[in-house]
Amino acid sequence: MRPSISQFIPFVLLSAFFLTGCGSFNYYLDILNGHAEILNKAEPISEILQRQDIRPAVKQALRELQQARQFAVAELYLPDNGSYREYADIGRRYVVWNVVATDEFSLQPQQWCFLIVGCLSYRGFYSRTTAEEFAAALHKQGKDVYVAGVKAYSTLGWFDDPLLNTMLYRDLSMRLNLLFHELAHQKIYVAGDTAFNEAFATAVAQEGVRRWLIKQGKAADYERYLQKLKYRQAFNHLLRQARQDLEKIYTADLGVAEMRQRKRQRFARLQQEYQQLKARWGNDTRFDGWMAQDLNNAHLLLVATYHDAVPGFQAMLAQHAGDLQGFYREVEGMLALSKEARHRRLDKLARGRVAAPLAGYQGK
Repeated sequence: MRPSISQFIPFVLLSAFFLTGCGSFNYYLDILNGHAEILNKAEPISEILQRQDIRPAVKQALRELQQARQFAVAELYLPDNGSYREYADIGRRYVVWNVVATDEFSLQPQQWCFLIVGCLSYRGFYSRTTAEEFAAALHKQGKDVYVAGVKAYSTLGWFDDPLLNTMLYRDLSMRLNLLFHELAHQKIYVAGDTAFNEAFATAVAQEGVRRWLIKQGKAADYERYLQKLKYRQAFNHLLRQARQDLEKIYTADLGVAEMRQRKRQRFARLQQEYQQLKARWGNDTRFDGWMAQDLNNAHLLLVATYHDAVPGFQAMLAQHAGDLQGFYREVEGMLALSKEARHRRLDKLARGRVAAPLAGYQGK
């Protein structure tokens, strides 16, 4: 049974008021109202499937996701609770918009601290307009800012999160990836370490998609999924090199004007490198939209948050020969370490990794 919104609101609002002041009080109120609106629109999927006004493609996606939900419990050992057993059409493309910000000459994210989840490298809003206004204010302060639409999020088990229309990608593997990713957040989460949490959930989701597609005998879907991951890895490598070069620029003994010029030049070079990468792909356009944006530190940082530590988790899973329960125990053991020690451990694992992601073992 999901916790009652009416029971939870007084605790959050009073805590927000006494701990962080009026501005944060209003922010928490907006967050609670936004999530309550989603929960109020949620309906049991069994009822959705009986309705005549629901498109067949939506029903098919929901049926597959319910099968995958049971698979997540039985074979991925993810939480068996009320989350993702209902469906809500919220009538928009994204459920929230996250604002990411850095200083002009830094790749360190600005942190915002919240109740329960700790400090995060982004601040989320249910209103795109409000998110863009917040981002504009940060930009006026000289920050590099990025506003990213988000398809799904997890309340970490506090509420029974529903499946959303925003999660129903046309591509089956993307739908599965989102489901497993959000459930992984409910499995293991450490307050104050966004990169650790997102990389763990990404690694679990990729492994879950792999296992589900293989079990379902969807060989063609699996090959397409592997190809997508290879493209993503190559693209991430390009961005990682840009971040490393920018870090050298920002830590060099340079004047502001010189640093600014070199920063512009490095982003211009990134665009050229992307065109070269695309040519090797046969002019595949999957990342064109992202690269067409006015790129800055915050854009690069968001990709790093989700992907940089993934190879370390994949290496750890490989060391456990695909045994997810042993893998989870080791990850849980890392929560007692400092943030810096956790990431040093993941970096060491990634450097010693030999097998390519999703290859070299079939798992259990």
